[in-house]
Amino acid sequence: MLKFFAALLFAVATMAQAQDNTLHTDLPLDYLAQANVETPDRPLVIFIHGYGSNAADLFGLKEHLPAGYNYLSVQAPVELQADSYKWFTQKKGGTDYDGVTEDLKSSGKRLTDFITQATEKFRTQPGKVFLVGFSQGAMMSYEVALRQPTLVGGFAALSGRLLPVVKSEVKASDDLKALKVFIGHGVQDRQVAYASGPQAEATLKSLGLAPQFHGYEGLGHSINEAEVVDLANWLQQSSR
Repeated sequence: MLKFFAALLFAVATMAQAQDNTLHTDLPLDYLAQANVETPDRPLVIFIHGYGSNAADLFGLKEHLPAGYNYLSVQAPVELQADSYKWFTQKKGGTDYDGVTEDLKSSGKRLTDFITQATEKFRTQPGKVFLVGFSQGAMMSYEVALRQPTLVGGFAALSGRLLPVVKSEVKASDDLKALKVFIGHGVQDRQVAYASGPQAEATLKSLGLAPQFHGYEGLGHSINEAEVVDLANWLQQSSR
């Protein structure tokens, strides 16, 4: 899925320590971890992969993000085939990407429980927890963070879409306004239309948030080096 960045991520993965490859099962969703439970109040970044992928997909990004943070990469609950998972079923028909509401709510509950328990396990505060979601993972970030804004300090939605059911149900509040939001999208994305990014930005602004939006010329449904640099800077700014 991340073909543009795949070579770099593969190189990073081959250098990773063995414990990075251990799929942990003690929380409501399986996950990979590079984390230190002995030091409290570290920022906690949780990667949320897209459709058809798994917890390993985004985990290599941690090597290019701020040092000294704790990093988890969570795996979606619905198995498609070996090493392939999804958060929800895509609705058939229509021109825009949308998800089956029952799936969204079910996976949203599992992900919310995971975030709550991970925050406690890794001894940090909700305001220091940041979600980084790609594609369906970005859509799940919108789903859980906008509905329960005190759950996290902020989220990054990469190549995703604010789904209609979330947009129609979320209301402005002081807690919502406090969320830090990064939106990144490839201008040439053909799987989740680029317009989804500016549309989400406009909706969040109407709710009182101040999202940071970046469009990437020449990028399709993927992540490139420029986006990772912007993401790293946003994380540093947001976790101060």
